[in-house]
Amino acid sequence: MHVLIVDDDSIDREHLKRTLWADDSSCRIVEAATVDEGLNCFSQARFDVMLLDYSMPQRDGIEMLMELRNGKRDHSTAIVMMSVSEEEQLALDCLRAGAQDFLPKSEINAPRLHRAILQAQTRFALEQELVKSYQRVKQLAESDSLTGLANRYLFDESLKFAVTGRKRSIGKLALILIDLDHFKYVNDHHGHAVGDQLLRKVANRMRGCLRGNEMFARLGGDEFAITLGYIDNPQDASRVAQRLLRVLEKPYEIDGAFINTGASIGIAIHPDNGDTVEELFKHADIALYRAKRHGRNQFCFFHQEMQTQFSRRYQLEVRLREAMHRNELVMHYQPVFESGQRDLVGFEALIRWSLDGRLCSPAEFIPVAEESALIHGIGRWVIEQAIGQLAIWHRSSGKALSMAINISAVQLNDPGLAAFLNSCLIFHGVAPAQVEIELTETALLDDAEEKLANIAAIHALGCLIALDDFGTGFSSISHLRSFPISIVKIDRSLMPPNEDDSRALALIRGVVLMVDALGLQLVGEGAETEAHTQLCQRLGIHRIQGYYLARPAACDDIEQRFFAPAAPVN
Repeated sequence: MHVLIVDDDSIDREHLKRTLWADDSSCRIVEAATVDEGLNCFSQARFDVMLLDYSMPQRDGIEMLMELRNGKRDHSTAIVMMSVSEEEQLALDCLRAGAQDFLPKSEINAPRLHRAILQAQTRFALEQELVKSYQRVKQLAESDSLTGLANRYLFDESLKFAVTGRKRSIGKLALILIDLDHFKYVNDHHGHAVGDQLLRKVANRMRGCLRGNEMFARLGGDEFAITLGYIDNPQDASRVAQRLLRVLEKPYEIDGAFINTGASIGIAIHPDNGDTVEELFKHADIALYRAKRHGRNQFCFFHQEMQTQFSRRYQLEVRLREAMHRNELVMHYQPVFESGQRDLVGFEALIRWSLDGRLCSPAEFIPVAEESALIHGIGRWVIEQAIGQLAIWHRSSGKALSMAINISAVQLNDPGLAAFLNSCLIFHGVAPAQVEIELTETALLDDAEEKLANIAAIHALGCLIALDDFGTGFSSISHLRSFPISIVKIDRSLMPPNEDDSRALALIRGVVLMVDALGLQLVGEGAETEAHTQLCQRLGIHRIQGYYLARPAACDDIEQRFFAPAAPVN
């Protein structure tokens, strides 16, 4: 056993040595006459037990205990305090300061000292187990088990402390929220085990972009957060965000598969964007939302203008939700004509919202409906209305007219979409081939399994798939080959502004020749003039629609123009 005796009385030290050796002759003993000497000895060697006198000149034993407890103490030494005083309060003070036992000097003998040392060592071992247990519980409570990063609780507490501390110093503080792009697709397509591996790899890459003194946490799912303390200006945060985006966009190899994922990042600055943790989180979240809206894989700062737009969007969502129950949504239909004789052959169904006495365009509220998942209910309502109206007009006209119905990318995630469409066709007695489901190129960019399955199921029903806005994207040609598309709608932007625009004329001729060679039907949108309609006829475009021939109109106006019985001739 290795023992350190710290006592200013040499006679007491000799007595302690003889008592120790009487019990264990192999005991190794080091002596110190002052607290400073004792601290020096303690720093140079490892001791099993320290016998520490309470009363010494300059500094007493409790001061040494406090210094050991508050410093980088070697937690392997049991401490027995000694004193000539037998006061009970003194003994309690020594134990509270960190000693494992207290022994009056008048009671020191071999059996009593041996028992005190054993008790001190036993108590010390129990204390160490409690400390380790506490540390394990603390680790579980404050860390993310998957990535090893701080968890939401620890991040929130750290941010509160940082915000409070910044108020007493100069500089700014940045809250950075990171959300992985298309992480749900990774889980759905590759499985949750691969998703977990991806999260660990993402955490490691982001950790490599940081200096090491930032608070970096996983908040849950695929959401991460970073606090940058005491930055000089917001550009410091933008540089970190740019580094994060660069490292995250590189592919990840997991179980033999290469997985691509970027991130969207929102940044809020304290005190510019909020005085409290709650305000910072709210504003960073709004900035993150804006980054996603701008196309993902980018970062945005919060500004007051963003808050205003967010509030406006939220109010629009609330009113749109109410509009569904108040029957404020209405359908308009734009006629589609055969290009040769300009006979009516069908319609395109277009939703409108009667908002505050005016008709609100879909461009205003459909994005809100998509982001809030209201689009699923609205989309099914449109399908029901359009197919039901088509059945009515079939009976009125005696003609096999067609109905084009727009389906958004978000609706394609609805697993019951094709079944609902089929039930409407059966209920209203409409042939599937008379219904055209219009998809934009954006809806085809994401090859998620749900979307592909819905497109295949709609095609299997016998409905026609139309590619809308052809010519406005980057991969329309590949879509013509990869998806069961039967109809191509040439976007209005390809229509030449006049007959003298030779390049525009050559472009639309080339598109028509290519689509015609694939055996697909062509619809010319945006026929705004007589020249446009004649051009479509000359190029062999099968059908046309546009304001020159007919604007979108309500059911009553459509019926009065196209289905009203002719007036009798006198």
